[in-house]
Amino acid sequence: MEPGASPEGHFPEYDFDPDKLTLQVRVTLAADRKAVDPVVAQVMDTVRQLKCVDGKEDAIELSLQEALANAVVHGAKEDPTKIVECLVACDEERGIIIVVRDPGNGFDPGAIPTCTVGENVYSNHGRGIFLINQLMDKVEFRKNGTEIHMVKR
Repeated sequence: MEPGASPEGHFPEYDFDPDKLTLQVRVTLAADRKAVDPVVAQVMDTVRQLKCVDGKEDAIELSLQEALANAVVHGAKEDPTKIVECLVACDEERGIIIVVRDPGNGFDPGAIPTCTVGENVYSNHGRGIFLINQLMDKVEFRKNGTEIHMVKR
């Protein structure tokens, strides 16, 4: 039996406790689409240096890109006077957690139409959350949808 596993071989669902993690990156950006790519590049440089999720950087990068774009466009309504925040912490045993916060009113993640059925297949938007859910190991929306927590192990 592996350390941390229950007698049935299942691992308990770990939740990241921000007080017990070392924050690796904390960055804020103006809610401007042009600010997203440089922040993604900065965060990914740190992620690659940390090596806590070797080989999974592409999934993390795309998820981060989508989460920040959603926060800027939908959460902050592309108002450059508003700020979006990104936090990244790494734990060798549990992987990486990325939190993106926006100043918006939030949304109901359950109300987002599935982009893989019906006419939604041809829509030119609505795939960001779908992609994040496919690429990351755990995704949670908190604070009425103004905060996304993404975990990659």
